[in-house]
Amino acid sequence: MKKDLWQLFAAFLKIGAFTFGGGYAMIPLIQREAVEHRHWVTEADILDVVAIAESTPGPIAINAATFIGQKVAGPAGSFCATLGVVLPSFVIISVLSLVLQAFSSLRVVRYAFWGIRAGVLALILRALVTLFRQCRKDAFALTVMASAFVLVALFGLSAIRVILLCAAAGILFGLCRGVEG
Repeated sequence: MKKDLWQLFAAFLKIGAFTFGGGYAMIPLIQREAVEHRHWVTEADILDVVAIAESTPGPIAINAATFIGQKVAGPAGSFCATLGVVLPSFVIISVLSLVLQAFSSLRVVRYAFWGIRAGVLALILRALVTLFRQCRKDAFALTVMASAFVLVALFGLSAIRVILLCAAAGILFGLCRGVEG
């Protein structure tokens, strides 16, 4: 049990320490570590983890770490995984806040942040492609995806409302079609 807790902490500490851009940028690393390297969860579980983590309050990476930690080692696993993923950001933000004011006007710092933003966008796009590959691609699923995008991107509807609408649409579709698991 202690070994599992340490492995959870260390794996999520590594994910938290080496990922810039927040939770969406962490999804590919969480998937690689939890599915491919550690075999804690399956590819299908990752889709469920992302769906649950996205639809519950809080940052997606923290919610995903908490969920995977719970699955691997119960409440203590949730604590260790969550602490691991949060600790690097907490330390980095604490240190950066002390020195950033002094250097924020430097051109090289601004350029560095431009590069970081571009890299983060690439990581988020990779997560999108990975999740898209795992999703159904029938007419219903593609319609729901496109509708969700339009509602959020063009009409500014809350992501939570869109997720709830998508869930309701999926339930209705399944009930109407008699679709099982």
